Amino acid sequence: MDRITAAQVFVTIVEQGSLVAAAERLDMSRAMVSRYLAEMEKWAGVRLLHRTTRKISLTSAGENAYQRSLKLLELAETMPVQQSLESQTLRGLLRVSCSQSLGTSALSVAIPEFMRMYPQIAVNLQINNKVINLIEERIDLAIRITNNLEPNLIARPLSICHSVVCAAPSYLDGKIIPQKPTDLASHNCLTYNFFGKSLWLFEKQHEQYSVPVSGTLSANESTVLMEATLQGAGIAMQPYYSAAPHLISGQLVELLPDYQPQAMGIYGIYASRQNMPVTLRALLDFLVDWFANAPHWQQLMLKS
Repeated sequence: MDRITAAQVFVTIVEQGSLVAAAERLDMSRAMVSRYLAEMEKWAGVRLLHRTTRKISLTSAGENAYQRSLKLLELAETMPVQQSLESQTLRGLLRVSCSQSLGTSALSVAIPEFMRMYPQIAVNLQINNKVINLIEERIDLAIRITNNLEPNLIARPLSICHSVVCAAPSYLDGKIIPQKPTDLASHNCLTYNFFGKSLWLFEKQHEQYSVPVSGTLSANESTVLMEATLQGAGIAMQPYYSAAPHLISGQLVELLPDYQPQAMGIYGIYASRQNMPVTLRALLDFLVDWFANAPHWQQLMLKS
């Protein structure tokens, strides 16, 4: 049996406190968890756990095996999963959370490519934009666009999200076109209320600008604001990957092109390095490469 997976199972049993909880966490049968534990004890040549009807505890040999397993998993994380016969046999369920805009523009393309590479891995993609507890909601990976990372979570950089200020020609018709950020104060700006403020940040020639904006519509999902912008409801700051097709078609017009909205990071966020399934590591490695090289994403990031 795979010793890295066995170490993963053993660490999960210890941290979850039972074989049943470990099986649920790893989306693995109880029988398979027991088998991996038996193999670990066979390799060690001694019992690793004291088991009673109420709880489990480490033996002295088990404590040593636990520390060694943590080191093995830490080492394994630094080694990218190779596209090989072994990686083709990876299997299991991954639960992934992301926003609707990123799911539509990026992951709807990236995840099918990943599943063609790893046909035995299933992905449950949950679309939402709320702050979630990864452990309580059993999310393996949350993909978020943010510049405010939570200190208790592990975040792996995937890409950069550039934004663009834009509006539909129908909104701009008969109005004075904004020439500088402060001109936005006289316009109806459609705001993203997830961050609890309506402050748009810009940079021009290394000088920073912050502009309070307001309008008649706010939402916590950028795709709603995008549709309203297309309908001529006002001016919006949108991820460039979402706005690009509409800018190219002429449905939207870029405003303030000399002022760059603040860029944000796109991160893969997960709960623990010490408790990472091999399947999750495979997905993270794939996404790092996909965001760096995929023609689909590069085209969305290419400003006309």
